[in-house]
Amino acid sequence: MKYSRVFIESFGYELPSRVVTTAELEKKLLPFYTAVGFAPGQLEALTGIRERRYWDRDHTLAEHAAIAGQRALDEAEISPDQIGALVYCGVCQDGFEPATSCAVAARLNLGEKAHVFDVKSACLGMITGMVQIANEIELGNIRAGLVVSCETARQIVDATIDEINAHNSIDFYKDTIATMTGGSGAAAVLLTDGTLGNPENRKHALKGGVVRNAIQHFDLCHWGFEDKGMPTHSRVIMRTRAQDVLEQGVALAQKTFMAFKNEFNLSDHEPDKFIGHQVGAIHHQKFYQALNQDIQKDFCTFPFLGNIGTVSLPITAAIADERGFLKPEDLVAFIGVGSGLNCYILGVRW
Repeated sequence: MKYSRVFIESFGYELPSRVVTTAELEKKLLPFYTAVGFAPGQLEALTGIRERRYWDRDHTLAEHAAIAGQRALDEAEISPDQIGALVYCGVCQDGFEPATSCAVAARLNLGEKAHVFDVKSACLGMITGMVQIANEIELGNIRAGLVVSCETARQIVDATIDEINAHNSIDFYKDTIATMTGGSGAAAVLLTDGTLGNPENRKHALKGGVVRNAIQHFDLCHWGFEDKGMPTHSRVIMRTRAQDVLEQGVALAQKTFMAFKNEFNLSDHEPDKFIGHQVGAIHHQKFYQALNQDIQKDFCTFPFLGNIGTVSLPITAAIADERGFLKPEDLVAFIGVGSGLNCYILGVRW
């Protein structure tokens, strides 16, 4: 994938006001800890996550995704009727039907000619959505598109804590510890052909990217119904073979990164910065060791936001930009591995 006329015009995001510390989660896990002899503090030590955020119980994903989308539009000084496509990319959705994107588009008052649809690609959903919008812009079909998402972790984390306490099994805990990293948030990325909005706004050129998959490992992570099919009364569960996901994900990232460097003929010191999907401390360290890259090139948010699924990477990019970590003319690699397994790397000239 290579682009010559696609720009990241702006980001928008919203974070829940409710902060939940890892210590709070461990208090809920006390029955299990007592049964197996674990001391408090080991969850933070394993994940490197101090806190994450939860939405209030009475909310919809579409409302928060729309807030993030409106902030991106306001930042770029672009009106809703100029948006040619809106794609919602969350793992979490407000229902099976209609597409959550429809509710977001309605809240934003998009015009009737806009393409409005959902994309699902595990934690890479927003990157996948960016590629879909970028392709439409490069082809000249639209001039601007909005990629949005919202994720929520409270429900699945609380349910999993109940399961862990009921099982009192270290082996079961290993299959569910990845769930404990989950956080919540909403994000939006506005892409244009560079001809809209305030010409003084700094635009970031999306140069292109590469994708690789290892779909033979599709069964390493599962979040869905406990029973097969779509049973209306089945419990929703999440199970992750975390060590296998780490090993196979890192191997896939190595392969994808080599392809990325070759495709864009990068020098040894490039890319200048990394913005990666946020998982946790062990993953963070192993990832950059495997890529043979300086970890200081990366900006991380997982210690205070946790793993926010699809919105993790764009929120991290937005915060990194706000704090001056990303400099003009930096070549920034957006990189992530999603369960499935799929890996995308996009190159952005900041």
